[in-house]
Amino acid sequence: MIFERIPLVVAAPMIATGIGLLAVLARRRRVRAATAWSRSLGEEAVIAGRYSPWLLTLVALAAAVAVAGPRWGVAARTAESRALNIVVVMDVSRSMLAQDVAPNRLGRSVSAARRLVLDLDGDRFALVGFAGHAYLLSPLTLDESAIALQLDALDPDMASAGGSGLARALELAQHTLVSSPQGGDRAIVVFTDGESFEGNAALESSGNALRRAGITLIAIPVGSIEGARIPDPDGGWHRDNTGKEVLTTRRDDLLQLVTTAANGIFIPANAPDAVGDARRVLARLNRAPAADRVAADLIPRAWIFALVAVLLLLAHTLTRRTAALAGLLLLVGVTAATAQRPSAGNRLLGHGDTVRARQAFAADARMQHSDTAWFNAGTSSLIAGDWAAAVVQLQAATLSLDPGLRQRALYNLGTANLIQSRRVLAQRDTLLADAARQLREALLLAPRDRNAKFNYELTRRLRPPPTPPSGPGGKGKGSPNQRPASPPPGGGRGGMTPAAAEQVLTAMERAERDTRRHQYARTRKGEPPLGPDW
Repeated sequence: MIFERIPLVVAAPMIATGIGLLAVLARRRRVRAATAWSRSLGEEAVIAGRYSPWLLTLVALAAAVAVAGPRWGVAARTAESRALNIVVVMDVSRSMLAQDVAPNRLGRSVSAARRLVLDLDGDRFALVGFAGHAYLLSPLTLDESAIALQLDALDPDMASAGGSGLARALELAQHTLVSSPQGGDRAIVVFTDGESFEGNAALESSGNALRRAGITLIAIPVGSIEGARIPDPDGGWHRDNTGKEVLTTRRDDLLQLVTTAANGIFIPANAPDAVGDARRVLARLNRAPAADRVAADLIPRAWIFALVAVLLLLAHTLTRRTAALAGLLLLVGVTAATAQRPSAGNRLLGHGDTVRARQAFAADARMQHSDTAWFNAGTSSLIAGDWAAAVVQLQAATLSLDPGLRQRALYNLGTANLIQSRRVLAQRDTLLADAARQLREALLLAPRDRNAKFNYELTRRLRPPPTPPSGPGGKGKGSPNQRPASPPPGGGRGGMTPAAAEQVLTAMERAERDTRRHQYARTRKGEPPLGPDW
């Protein structure tokens, strides 16, 4: 069993004890008042309210535990979807700890992979990790939470065999896809720095095998070509057998070799949105029905304790009606005390003070660095007409892992650039190109958004037709005087309310990740490294 609000669990006995003491004091006062009126009435008061303090104490205890959010148990359900079969291949070799990108290569890759899994909700994903050897960490499943859990557990220590064997990882991913009869087209998305010590022939052979099997390969490189040193767990920098510090570099040439052989897609490391590019490639593939068993652990059980509190209060009502009303007021007070207060920006916005609300949202964004705070700050700046600040803040919000929040941020940012293109004629073409890209991204996340469709079509018609040498011709239709739809705050009515945040991993999940790392390390002991140990 776990609780969402641990402090409230600790405070629950004190809350119940306090309410019980208040009930005891109220009962004594009532008995004294009844006795002062007449002795017989006092005797009746003593008998009638004998168990009231105990019942109210239990009601308060059950209510406090319910508000604390208890969770336990595991439930499995059958999920069905029209899905692609996608294997995420993640490089977990020691070179992925290089910090030439923030926070490091592995952290950047895990963040991008999590975003890809969230964006393609309904597709089947599997996860393969590789260093000197490849490991199937999760089979194909529709349960995105299982993939997210495995991604968060990735660490170079889980692979005791050092080195980097991309060809073996691709072979394992191919076997995973070929052995699954369900789902539609098949694809492999690789996150790696490109270092591989198996040789060019092995990589080219793996790519040819993927092409013959009809599997789409998408390579997303990470790292810098200038190279970076590899930190050691015990401090210092990693050294080779000769004692020289290792400098690891991104090997685009090896990745391009294997993607060319597989007739796949190589996404440059400097692409503005590599995950978006990969998602657009996958969107062109065909989906087919697939079914899977999805486990949903940590089921909310607050309703059990709330039901106990209601039944006890009902039992008390049948015997001591006045005290039951007091207990009900106490229960409502405890629940209201735990309610989340709106942020300062939302409170100011509710009072119509848009200037101070914008300042409060910007301050929250700088202090909290949360996606919701950046979105609210950017939308407030957009409403106030500060286009430069709105672009910076909304761009930060577009990196959110929440697809809904990212879609609204992309819509507002694209619409802002569209409006600005009519004011700054010197940058008109650049602003229209940015607006088209951002509105297209918003449409991919929410295809039924009518405002995004209208503004995207208007942006396409306002853009000048491409010249024949740079692409196919064609003239757009429509009136250039047509105005874009005004961007509703947040792309909808409830844009300023905080979006539902992703549930924080529990201590049980962290223990599960640690257990898996130790298991993989024990089972792979003694395997020889493949070339260098990074």
